[in-house]
Amino acid sequence: MSQDHVRNFCIIAHIDHGKSTLADRLIELTGAVPTRNMTHQHLDTMELEQERGITIKAQAVRLQFTAADGIDYQLNLIDTPGHVDFSYEVSRSLAACEGALLLVDATQGIQAQTLANIYLALEHDLEIIPVINKLDLPAAQPERVMTELEQAFGFSEEEVLMISAKTGNGVRELLEEVVRRVAPPSGDVDEPLRALIFDSKYDQYKGVVAYVRVMHGSLRTDDRVRLMGTKTEADVLETGYFSPVLEKTGQLLTGEVGYVATGLKEVKSVRVGDTMTLAANPAPTALPGYVRRRPMVFTGIFPTVGEDYPELRDALEKLQLNDSALVFEPESSTALGFGFRCGFLGLLHMDIVQERLEREYDLGLIATAPSVSYEVLLKNGETITIDSPSKLPENNNYSQIREPWVAITIVSPSRYIGAIMELVTIKRGEYKKMEYLESATKSAGGNGNGSAHDARVMLEYDIPLSEILVDFHDRLKSGTQGYASMDYSVIASRPADLVKLDVLVNHEPVDALSMITHRDEAPAYGRALASKLKDLIPRQMFAVPIQAAIGGKIVARTTVKALRKNVLAKCYGGDITRKRKLLEQQKKGKKRRMKMVGSIEVPQEAFMAVLQLDER
Repeated sequence: MSQDHVRNFCIIAHIDHGKSTLADRLIELTGAVPTRNMTHQHLDTMELEQERGITIKAQAVRLQFTAADGIDYQLNLIDTPGHVDFSYEVSRSLAACEGALLLVDATQGIQAQTLANIYLALEHDLEIIPVINKLDLPAAQPERVMTELEQAFGFSEEEVLMISAKTGNGVRELLEEVVRRVAPPSGDVDEPLRALIFDSKYDQYKGVVAYVRVMHGSLRTDDRVRLMGTKTEADVLETGYFSPVLEKTGQLLTGEVGYVATGLKEVKSVRVGDTMTLAANPAPTALPGYVRRRPMVFTGIFPTVGEDYPELRDALEKLQLNDSALVFEPESSTALGFGFRCGFLGLLHMDIVQERLEREYDLGLIATAPSVSYEVLLKNGETITIDSPSKLPENNNYSQIREPWVAITIVSPSRYIGAIMELVTIKRGEYKKMEYLESATKSAGGNGNGSAHDARVMLEYDIPLSEILVDFHDRLKSGTQGYASMDYSVIASRPADLVKLDVLVNHEPVDALSMITHRDEAPAYGRALASKLKDLIPRQMFAVPIQAAIGGKIVARTTVKALRKNVLAKCYGGDITRKRKLLEQQKKGKKRRMKMVGSIEVPQEAFMAVLQLDER
């Protein structure tokens, strides 16, 4: 098809604003999938995606659309993930397009990830078509959302489209606007091949299948290609496009979106954002924007049954085939045995991987508290990066610890500003700015149901990444009755007064419970953790001390009281000295038994106690 009749666009939106439902209506309208084969959330092929209603992996589909002018157009739609953990994949998907549909829920309005995604689209100079969705819902407030779009981004009322993806109302008009407003792809078919890889997956027969957008040149089956970032070469086994199943063709031309089967056996060789070119006639420079994704969150994953360690290793290797962002290395713990230290893009990524391991591979797992990577400046001038408290050197061996910080954006109704500020302050956040997405007077108008307190506000803070890992999102939702949304991006590392908090059970350190935390907060964390462990560790025939320590200094202590046989049951009155004699004999016996017992068995629930500390 002529390059002038090709349109490449994607859908960007906050989670649960209707991306997948709109994609379903577009597929139905253009007849890309027969009606009998259509399923709900058709592009979300993973079971977890359909259950949670979120898009985890980017998907593409080629749509054939006959516009009102009678011309047939090839529309390449890329359905992007909506969560902040996958923002790099979103940025690469945007780089493969000329236009983006900005989808906003008519009941919720602009959310934090709406802002983040539109800024990404503006960076790539895309034509943005604002769309207000879910007009069919009784709670829809399109006038209020229209005001937000005008004030936040400067869209005029004529630019904004009103649709209902569920009923299909306004969807055909939306496609007409895509054809009219999105520019055809630019690029020269005679230049050396440069194709952007925006996703990849592993196929057991075809090897790694790269999802590409051809920027310049052309690509044919049997060509030998080179990946400019990883310096890997491979023979093209097959090329084609998505319908959304793989449809084999002989070539991909400039401006087209499709797939390339490389035959490679490692998905890490085909990285998202890399540039594919021909080995025989390579391009002089790669496409801009490629970065190696680094894991941001680390946790230890251990099998509950030690014999399952080989199965856990095999399961992680299989998951890594389709998820190059997952990294892991063997780790051993005196308390938990053998397992793996795993790195993830964020908390949702960690949650998804852990749930897939348990459901798809039938494994029982224990996950330690998540942590971040720290830069440690040693006294000899060397800088090392650690992702586990157990790797932190002794206090006298390093001079400084630097922790990663993030810029966080929170969007919420203005009546919750106090609760948000209090939460961020106790999490060591630094205030940057605050602005209203709509004026209070306008929010009070509209359909008459609003009030001046319904004006929505955007707050921006800088905050340590470690402070938002465990319970920040839950507490934000609780403090705002579920109305707030958040988005974050990593900015830089900053020095901090951090210490390693060790937990000792019966005078033996339990490495899986140790953590790196701020010095001022360590005693409170230690007391809270010791108190929880006291309730979780079963009582023995002798007293079990639980201590929290910083270096050699004990900052908190509690004791699990000993079980005691009632040796006084046979005493019916009589002299008190007889009772004392029996109690002293019992105490001596317990001391002897305590020396014989080598260790205390810590239950699995104790390792989750770190995730439930609510002292702050």
